[in-house]
Amino acid sequence: MAGRNTTIAEIELRLLVEAVYLRWGQDFRDYSVASLRRRVEHAREQMGMPTISALQERVLHDPDAFSQLLQHLTVPVSEMFRDPPYFEALRRHVVPVLRTYPSVKIWVAGCSTGEEAYSLAILLREEGLLERAILYATDINHASLDRARQGVYALDRMQGFTQNYQRAGGLESFSRYYTAGYGGALMDKSLRDSITFADHSLATDSVFAETHLVSCRNVLIYFNRTLQDRALGLFHESLIHRGFLGLGSKETLDFSAYAGRFDTVARSERVFRKRKEAV
Repeated sequence: MAGRNTTIAEIELRLLVEAVYLRWGQDFRDYSVASLRRRVEHAREQMGMPTISALQERVLHDPDAFSQLLQHLTVPVSEMFRDPPYFEALRRHVVPVLRTYPSVKIWVAGCSTGEEAYSLAILLREEGLLERAILYATDINHASLDRARQGVYALDRMQGFTQNYQRAGGLESFSRYYTAGYGGALMDKSLRDSITFADHSLATDSVFAETHLVSCRNVLIYFNRTLQDRALGLFHESLIHRGFLGLGSKETLDFSAYAGRFDTVARSERVFRKRKEAV
């Protein structure tokens, strides 16, 4: 219950989040309050609303307004081979194990506009695993998923992507993976065809079963402890026996309910492995 020291802005924020959940089924109730407040205030300003209450009223009645708000709440920002040491660690520690399976299933949770999913597809192709791999990339933002499926990125981003790729241990010329055109850089069709993009909420939906690797990077930092534990529970349940989990550079399993259920593979690169279950 709200106390006497609760500000009007805090009350408005709670009511907005509850309204979004009841009206649209998107659950932001366990997102970090500080991060959520910043995003909502930015959305309010950009959408020309005088108060959060006014924003709530518009979002309740206008699907387009909700889509606008969702763009602000889900921060669709990423890049190819972001944090190159992470991908180096996957090549070094994870790929040799994946080679031992006849088929491989990978889940990229919170895929945003698809950059990480395409990065993993490129890595798997170079390691000879793409043809026997199934990649699922999920997000709650439909607009981001549409952009990811198209696989078109601004040409001026390619230089940065190329540098990341090279630092991540890339084996080819990055330019072979895209074609300039369509007003940007179009990712190779074989890469686009290898990834299934789908709507999925870590707050409300269930697992993707029997995955060998779950990569969820720079998503948990926006959740409170309750939602972090829910997401980690989904990942743990989704992974096969001794499957791998990759997190973002500022994320950790320490102090979570699942800290004791994973072994550390590469601590600084945030790569973990599901611990053997006690018999």
